[in-house]
Amino acid sequence: MNLNSRITELQRKHMSLGQAVESAQKFPASDHFRVAELKKKKLLLKEEILRLSQI
Repeated sequence: MNLNSRITELQRKHMSLGQAVESAQKFPASDHFRVAELKKKKLLLKEEILRLSQI
């Protein structure tokens, strides 16, 4: 997988996690730990995308 493909894949996952976070936050009974976990994964993906973009 070349660098551009990897970045595109990470961006897709980042967007998907964003949608999952939004969906989970719409329900007051959602597991706050799960939402925090999703947000952390999303942030890690964003950092990886930025790191790879600067290569």
